[in-house]
Amino acid sequence: MAFYQYQRRQFIESSLQDVWNFIATPTNLSKITPPSMGFDILTPDLPSQMYEGMIIHYRVKPLPFYHTEWITEITHIKHGEYFVDEQRVGPYRMWHHLHRLTESSQGVEMIDTVSYQLPFGLIGRLGNQLIVKDRLKQIFEYREKAITEYFAENRDLQIRRV
Repeated sequence: MAFYQYQRRQFIESSLQDVWNFIATPTNLSKITPPSMGFDILTPDLPSQMYEGMIIHYRVKPLPFYHTEWITEITHIKHGEYFVDEQRVGPYRMWHHLHRLTESSQGVEMIDTVSYQLPFGLIGRLGNQLIVKDRLKQIFEYREKAITEYFAENRDLQIRRV
């Protein structure tokens, strides 16, 4: 069974607390997910902040011809530093996503590390080479742009209010 890992690093010009508040708010996931993913949160009445043990149910379209439901659990949280979401039901054989934040001279460094396995043996390995790894890269490129724009717009609003 092949094991894969994807890592993405981003610097965000904001405070650690503001970045944490944004990424730890479950409904913000829709703001940073590409529209092509057909992303829809199915869990009713999500709380304003995630917590350990929280289960989130989504509908996604990871490929143009494939819709699926995805259930993740927030398995670990250290407030202001990191959280982990793990797939419980979905398209991967295994999915573990670590979101880590650290303060830096450029604001906040956010590192996403996704460790995953695909089902279907050889077909899954081929699918990773042809589709999945590039799709993950596209998703995280979109997220980086969306997060950068979100914090730039909010910084501009704060500057205008002063």
